[in-house]
Amino acid sequence: MIKINPMIVMREELEGWGVLFDPDTGDTFGLNAVSVFIWKGLEAKQSKSEILAGLTAACGGTLPESAALDFDDFVAELVGKGYATIE
Repeated sequence: MIKINPMIVMREELEGWGVLFDPDTGDTFGLNAVSVFIWKGLEAKQSKSEILAGLTAACGGTLPESAALDFDDFVAELVGKGYATIE
């Protein structure tokens, strides 16, 4: 299970973009619309498969073949920054 750090604040910007903010360090991390979708799914405690299914539906029924790997890369980046943990 992927668990987000509850101290991290996500702010949505125009056109679906967003910013993650760590109040402890002052660090920010920009998110594109897909990353915002994934972050919201993680906040809702959805699994990887649930998030990818929702993303597939939101994208009209198709995702690139690399979507699962891209998801894993994004989560690894969140973990590396301390924004999430894998339990």
